[in-house]
Amino acid sequence: MNPLQRRVLSVAILSSFVAFLDGSIINVALPAIGRELGGGLPLQQWVVDGYLLSLGALILVAGSLSDTLGRVRVLRAGLIWFGIMSLACAFSPTGVILVIARILQGVAAALLVPSSLALITSNFQGVAQGKAIGLWTGLTGIAGIAGPLLGGILVDTLSWRYVFAINVLPIAVTLVLLMRVTEPARTLPAARIDVLGAVLAALGLGGPVFALIEQGRYGGGSPVVFLPLVLGLIAFATFLWWESRTPHPMMPLSLFRVRNFWAGNLATVGIYAALSLGFFMVSIYLQEVGKFSATAAGLAGIPSTIMMLLFATLFGTLAGKYGARLFMTVGPIVAGCGFLWLLTAQPPIDFWLHVVPGTVLLGLGLAITVAPLTAAVLGAIHPEQAGIGSAINNAVARVAGLIAIALVGTVTGDLLDVAGFQRVMVLAAALMFAGALVSWLGIRAASPVTDTGGALPAVGEPG
Repeated sequence: MNPLQRRVLSVAILSSFVAFLDGSIINVALPAIGRELGGGLPLQQWVVDGYLLSLGALILVAGSLSDTLGRVRVLRAGLIWFGIMSLACAFSPTGVILVIARILQGVAAALLVPSSLALITSNFQGVAQGKAIGLWTGLTGIAGIAGPLLGGILVDTLSWRYVFAINVLPIAVTLVLLMRVTEPARTLPAARIDVLGAVLAALGLGGPVFALIEQGRYGGGSPVVFLPLVLGLIAFATFLWWESRTPHPMMPLSLFRVRNFWAGNLATVGIYAALSLGFFMVSIYLQEVGKFSATAAGLAGIPSTIMMLLFATLFGTLAGKYGARLFMTVGPIVAGCGFLWLLTAQPPIDFWLHVVPGTVLLGLGLAITVAPLTAAVLGAIHPEQAGIGSAINNAVARVAGLIAIALVGTVTGDLLDVAGFQRVMVLAAALMFAGALVSWLGIRAASPVTDTGGALPAVGEPG
């Protein structure tokens, strides 16, 4: 690994680390936010889903921006905006202002993830790329799982507001490193920005998510719920139609003609819906039903963190040598068994018997799955389409989590209890198993992008 590659990998890891950390650290702080700002379960859902909504809706156009304007420029803008919005969240006086700040923070996160991963795929090839993606996956995955522990410590010793303010430190370090990073010259033409597509995507996601979260308060038949749902579905259908017609789509549907790309994204739906749903519920359940402190609830993620740290790079490297199919099948099955183990977590909860074995299985399953999944999806497309390819895969993951969390109230009912928690764990396991089945049936050995089955037009060209 040469000096430029080391800097690129460091910047990519730190940039994604910030976005993933903020997406996970918040879960353990939700009960404290609810106690101070009120709002109950709907506010807790909106604090998480507001971030995921703007991230999921705009990450596609952010991928196009990355491919058009350059990864370094987009990363710099995203980091600065993310820092500003982190401070806005930290100083929010009301629940409404916090949700608005979280939505704007998700906009910044949308700029970070596809650009950081595209830097890796543009600067590494072959087995080295698989290893680099494995490192990226392992270290950013630690942010996603270890976040609750850090959040718990901050909540118990200082305030929930520090879970946002802490973002400023890694952002400052990343901006310094980014000053010395360059990127390869383009060989494909730049794409135009699909503004209408971005608006339709935001409306198409926002309407149904609003309906799912608020249906418990207003009822499914209320116009407050029914109209946003219908209008959102119409907007999303229009988005798909527009993307198939416009010469410069932010989500080129031609990418989905590549088998590993569409199969990998379909597997992503089940896997990341399960992860978002499961970790959201475990953090709240351990505190509100198990009566754990925020720090103790955060400790539940440590076994998963250790498994990711130990094995993610290994499985990323193995997938680069042997292909992703086996790993993408076995990994979600192992993780699904982890969710099923958590069914034993009934009060009085024994941390070492009821929680740790389940989270060890979850971490091992993630370590087996995530790097091979990323490599399979991005390895199927042209390297200069890595920005939009990464954006689509991340959008699928975030939207899957967004919808899963919006459904929490429907699955658990108005009051979170043991039975509601167990229903969520069974659903999370089933989603994992579905991801494994899709991977086994859909993923095939990767072929070069110059082959007939993998040839793609440049981003922005008609599919």
